[in-house]
Amino acid sequence: MRLSILDLSIVPQNGDRHQALMNTLETAKQADELGYTRFWLAQHYAAKAGAGRSPEVMIPFIAAHTHKIKVGSGALLLNHYSPFKVAEIFNTMEELFPGRIDMGIGRASTGMISDLALQRYRFVGSKKNDDSEQQVVELLNWMHQDFDDENPFSEIISYNNGTSPDFWLLGSGSWSSKTAASLGLRYVFAGFINPAMSFNIVQNYHKEFTPSDYSAKQKPELILALNVFAAETEEKAHRMTAPYQLFEHRLKTEGDTQSLLEDEETALILLGNKFRSPEINLIDPRQPPRFLAATPDKLYDWINQIATAFGAHEIMIQTITGNHQERLKSNRLLAEVFFKNTFS
Repeated sequence: MRLSILDLSIVPQNGDRHQALMNTLETAKQADELGYTRFWLAQHYAAKAGAGRSPEVMIPFIAAHTHKIKVGSGALLLNHYSPFKVAEIFNTMEELFPGRIDMGIGRASTGMISDLALQRYRFVGSKKNDDSEQQVVELLNWMHQDFDDENPFSEIISYNNGTSPDFWLLGSGSWSSKTAASLGLRYVFAGFINPAMSFNIVQNYHKEFTPSDYSAKQKPELILALNVFAAETEEKAHRMTAPYQLFEHRLKTEGDTQSLLEDEETALILLGNKFRSPEINLIDPRQPPRFLAATPDKLYDWINQIATAFGAHEIMIQTITGNHQERLKSNRLLAEVFFKNTFS
């Protein structure tokens, strides 16, 4: 089973955003040494707790300080970019680091005001047609130089050295599943966002997958992203989830995007009886919980069961905590059971 990491550059306790980015670098270097397959950088705007907002900046920074791990975006939000510019950025990164760049593309609203700030034409209240699929197709055409002759874009070339980054479509809903299937693309599903519908949406991707000229893939290829917390004991693993649970609670009840993640003790106190003790057993691998928190051996069994049920070729883990050392330890413990090595 391949295992990869999604990193949000969480601002650490008693730290700042510079330290968050340096922690991301340290996490990537550790992941490279431990044998993880990929290291992807997230894109979130106006979030005080996360410094990860520019994958196109962080990808070459991380790739320059690692050796073999694939580095990519999880995801670059195409609805806020020109497809041509995205092609130019990723072709340049592929030329710098041949064979090591992943192009993870998604779409999302970042909030009404930030969406407006990211637009070139700013008409408050104006409704735009959803052209997400057309944007994806245009980007694929730029990457493969595959525009029809009558298309004016066919006169421009987005040059590369003959190789392109691996293209992945990311999502958490039915649109991304259908689009990835119809265009024959690799697909990454964010199981931590939409766990209740995850299985059905992913199965639709498998069933509807159609090979196309946009991709060399003849069969579906799926990465499932999950929230995972590993520790030496179940109690420690459960406590690790408290800051994330509090962050989610504040976001849902108050719309709070400006608080940093608390330490575990403070989070447990503030949550009180709202703290949800993580599952101690995996009842149905087709319905994984919102986060998996357990010892490494139990997580090994759970993750493999989930991957088999979903038909996932790879699992991408997200561990949201402000405690950088605990995150590094969690990644190391998982590597020990998944890659069958012992690391000091």
